[in-house]
Amino acid sequence: MESPAPTAMLPILTLTVNPALDASTVTDQVIGEHKLRCHTGRLDPGGGGVNVARVVHRLGGQTIAAYTAGGPTGEAYRRLVEAERIPTLVVPISGSTRQNFTVDETRTGKQFRFVLEGPELSEPEWRGCLAVVAECVPAGGYVVASGSLPKGVPDDFYARVARLANERGARCIVDASGAPLAAALTEGVFLVKPSRRELGAHFGRTLDSEESQVEAASSLVADGSSQHVALTLGGEGAVLASQTGVLRLAVPHVQVRSTVGAGDSFLAAFVLRMAQGRSLQDAFRAAVAAGTATVTTTATELCSRADVERLEAELAAQALEP
Repeated sequence: MESPAPTAMLPILTLTVNPALDASTVTDQVIGEHKLRCHTGRLDPGGGGVNVARVVHRLGGQTIAAYTAGGPTGEAYRRLVEAERIPTLVVPISGSTRQNFTVDETRTGKQFRFVLEGPELSEPEWRGCLAVVAECVPAGGYVVASGSLPKGVPDDFYARVARLANERGARCIVDASGAPLAAALTEGVFLVKPSRRELGAHFGRTLDSEESQVEAASSLVADGSSQHVALTLGGEGAVLASQTGVLRLAVPHVQVRSTVGAGDSFLAAFVLRMAQGRSLQDAFRAAVAAGTATVTTTATELCSRADVERLEAELAAQALEP
């Protein structure tokens, strides 16, 4: 596949209000009340928006990652992000940045994921996050607001982010669920990326059939809630609904090792290709390629550029299904 001529890239700002210091390790078998001997672990700076920024940079793009940080874990988190040479805007908080812990069981191939509760943010702290967006939102570019909201942050937080982006001529992308997603949709956004479960919960029904999935995603486009809806379906691929119609794409057959960060990688590749001026179809292929590449890595590792570009070329040989 011949690469298009390079063009000026539109700026991208990511926002992570509830980042997590991701610790991961491997053991033979998880057994209750036993001392488990684990392999050497690893630490990664996790959380939706930061993961998006990390993958954008791995794929050769540029972005600024805004996130909260506090306490000893927050300091460790900062060092890990800085080690990847990602430009950042840090909002200090009084609480300690949360931690997540992932254990891969080699005997069965199962993965155990322990997600700890984040710190409670005060009103001045979450308003500080909005102030960063208001000051740094890239006019004509993209704002990616992704991840869970910690205690103390109102459900309409992402709606406020979307409003700031819309007022300044930026495109807002939201990756959230539940009440924060519903509130953001009332403001109107450029893209949302729900899973089948998350979109089903939004409409109060299961989306087991292809017809129900397409109908639900398309309805958000039709009523103006979101210009694009990327519905991720795990091993069944993904659906992209937009004003020009609906596209479906199957995922390449790969060995799945870990699903951690796959959705963030999907989103990162999509926004990067759009920021590079590529077509919606190219962005969708890149997104599926990045999500697929990430599930082939272990624990909390993310995709590599080489794997994403290889899978992009493979997917380009497939016809996008209407």
